[in-house]
Amino acid sequence: MKNEKLVMIPGPTPVVPSIQREMGRKTAAFKDPDFVRDFKEVLADLKSLWQTKGEVFVVPGSGTLAMEMAVSNLIKTGEKVLLVTHGYFGDRFGEICERKGYDYDILQSEWGSIVDPARIEEALAKNDYRAVLVTHVDTSTGVKAPVEEIGEIIGSASDTLYIVDGVCATAAEREYVDPMNIDILLTGSQKAFGVPPGLAIVWAGPRAMERRKELGQIREYYVDFDKWLPIMHDPGKYFATPAVNLVWALQESLRIIKDEGLEARFTRHRQDARIIQDTLLEMGFGLLAEKHCRAVTLSNVLYPEGIDDEEFREKLVEEGVVVAGGLGEYAGKLFRLGHMGNIDQHIIISTLAAIARTLKRCGFAGEPGKALNKYFQ
Repeated sequence: MKNEKLVMIPGPTPVVPSIQREMGRKTAAFKDPDFVRDFKEVLADLKSLWQTKGEVFVVPGSGTLAMEMAVSNLIKTGEKVLLVTHGYFGDRFGEICERKGYDYDILQSEWGSIVDPARIEEALAKNDYRAVLVTHVDTSTGVKAPVEEIGEIIGSASDTLYIVDGVCATAAEREYVDPMNIDILLTGSQKAFGVPPGLAIVWAGPRAMERRKELGQIREYYVDFDKWLPIMHDPGKYFATPAVNLVWALQESLRIIKDEGLEARFTRHRQDARIIQDTLLEMGFGLLAEKHCRAVTLSNVLYPEGIDDEEFREKLVEEGVVVAGGLGEYAGKLFRLGHMGNIDQHIIISTLAAIARTLKRCGFAGEPGKALNKYFQ
């Protein structure tokens, strides 16, 4: 009999039964009064929980669509921006900048470390940037950027806008829009919200909405704030068909978050991540991200010498856990373990036990199972 698979990649994350039930509901017309009411509640909760007096957009699409939506509504072709990148997904922002024709400078860290905020401050003192782009957690490295500190450096009175990619952070890492001087925060439904893939979520603070007014008509159509804003104010209106069941699933996710408390959720993720990461180190693995900047949403786990990536991940699936492979120069050297969203202690212990069993099956000479003793004391 095959083991049931726990999908522990950095997204999509495990979907709890109450959210699954929302996905299985009979789909309603998007103008149905009950759905319109539910969508309004979702939008209000997102603005309230993440603390902005601006706007929030919930649009059918991926996190990558949210990235393009963010820059398209704030930055004109030829304008100068600063890109702070800590890995593959920060570099992806650079590819978007290239295609948009922005004049962009890059501050880049070694994989596993962060760009020193002092370098950002120095760059801002030398250049007049229209925006700074930062990925909060880069899933290729497991590195967490100091977004609050960067927001303090940019400041609320600056003409430079602050765009944060929270795809692998939002609802797990500590983020607040207006209090942290974030002008755009973007994410997707499939990570720490614990909802299936398919929704792009973009918060736009007051300064971002003012910048959008200054730009006038933009070339982009689907991602234009001005096209979606009437719907965000009155979901009974139409621009493009909303993802009805995904909105209901997000509503249930927000109910779970409100019941837990957002600050409590941040604390839970931090505590779970530290014990997971400590356990993996005790088993004999390494971690790519330096200790001071390790994300709480995933771990990029370096293999002990002699462990083959393909063999390990194949055997781990047999043990009931699916993880993701490494990216870039770390392909074949590590696996990426997601631990975010609505996972519980049962899932965490089951995952770590499967990893320990797999390590032994791959010929590791140590005793990785001993690292689990703390869970049973």
